[in-house]
Amino acid sequence: MDTQDWKIFLIPYSQAIEELKVKFKAIRKEFAILDEYSPIEFITGRVKKVSSILEKAERKNIPLDQVDKKMEDIAGIRIMCQFAEDIYKVIDIIRARSGKDLYIVEERDYITNLKPSGYRSYHIIIKYPVQTAMGERLIFVEIQIRTLAMNFWATIEHSLRYKYRQNMPAEIQDRLNKAAEAAFQLDGEMSEIRDEVLKAQEIIQEKSAKDID
Repeated sequence: MDTQDWKIFLIPYSQAIEELKVKFKAIRKEFAILDEYSPIEFITGRVKKVSSILEKAERKNIPLDQVDKKMEDIAGIRIMCQFAEDIYKVIDIIRARSGKDLYIVEERDYITNLKPSGYRSYHIIIKYPVQTAMGERLIFVEIQIRTLAMNFWATIEHSLRYKYRQNMPAEIQDRLNKAAEAAFQLDGEMSEIRDEVLKAQEIIQEKSAKDID
């Protein structure tokens, strides 16, 4: 495919990302309107760059005319949570929508079953219906749900893995593993004082509202 072909190919993926971001932001806003705590802290989304698609297709031996059927993370949504417990609330929200405006294909629990690198996150692979000029298309989207601590670690690890490709020095990998465990312990400590944190945030929000008035 040439550059123009790729642009056309990726349009439905960009549309899926934008629509899903709007929907999850609406859920977060609804919790706020109801004066309830939202398990969703914030949402980001991206469509893979063509260079990344080509690299993965080569690495996984995926024919280019099959990437839309065999590559599940061309479109990706990331949902960040304050606390580890919030992850499972978000999972329940997504499961409740399955069969309505999205369809769960697979769930991958890298929190209970963390990767050897130390990576922790919960992934849900969905198919999302996008209305295009050529009719409805079901697009694969990977939803990653993680805490802020998990995301900080994953962002650093991704940068280092990109730098070293597949040749991560053993010393750095060992440090990353220790950092992953520290992030996991941090999430545990934050969960222990969750009620205190939420009360403090509620006080700050009430004060901000009074200042505005």
